[in-house]
Amino acid sequence: MIQTPSQLNEQKAGEAFSRQSTIFDKIYGDNTIVNYKRSRVRTHVLNYIKPGGTILELNSGTGEDAIFFAQKGHRVHATDIAAGMQQQLRQKVEKNKLEDYVSNELCSYTQLQQLKNKGPYDHIFSNFAGLNCTDELDKVLSSFPDLLKPNGVVTMVILPKFCLWELLLVFKGKFRTAFRRLFSKKGRIAHLEGTYFTCWYYNPSYIINQLKNSFDLLSVEGLCTIVPPSYIERFAEKYPLFYRTLRNAEDKLKGTWPWKYIGDYYIISLKKKA
Repeated sequence: MIQTPSQLNEQKAGEAFSRQSTIFDKIYGDNTIVNYKRSRVRTHVLNYIKPGGTILELNSGTGEDAIFFAQKGHRVHATDIAAGMQQQLRQKVEKNKLEDYVSNELCSYTQLQQLKNKGPYDHIFSNFAGLNCTDELDKVLSSFPDLLKPNGVVTMVILPKFCLWELLLVFKGKFRTAFRRLFSKKGRIAHLEGTYFTCWYYNPSYIINQLKNSFDLLSVEGLCTIVPPSYIERFAEKYPLFYRTLRNAEDKLKGTWPWKYIGDYYIISLKKKA
């Protein structure tokens, strides 16, 4: 079967993350800002999921979030297109004896109609911009209503088209990075583990408009709007007092204008109409 450009791009992204799967946690596990981001996202999800709820996780990676929610008593069906990531997830599930709470399935989020376990679920969850690896986000979003129970919630963590921290890099002469999101209609090339694939950027308004017939907006929070992005290496470790000041400011302003729109990411949650 001949692959479409979108399918080929997704395959390349899957291959890249599979190659990185064995070292992924070592790279990011002790990064203070990455851990801050995870805590923010998890707190956001816990605000909306009922006790003992069921979660469909997209681009689940090595299973860090799946394990966290399972240990909170939720049942997670963790999906990913990267076989290496799924292998790491299964090892963690076995190590933590969470087989009754975490299941997994190798499946593209653009082909959720092929899921063996279609739920329906209480919550759909996608973390850390996995959904930015497709130019068919509309296709992904259109599959959500059938996979959720009435009043079910979807939470996504997405890279927007504008990031204040990146724009500030213009003062360091890094013009290409500073403007890469603003002029990205055809996407931008990412390079990971020797593989090139394309990423696209989506503003909250795109998500809201795509889902407006079936979902109501619950909230949008900026993530790494005042706190610097995690790719600014060891910032929190080098400047701990300054980092805490920025973190406290972001925690207060995360849901306000303009901060909720200008971060490295945003967290968006929507509720399915009954």
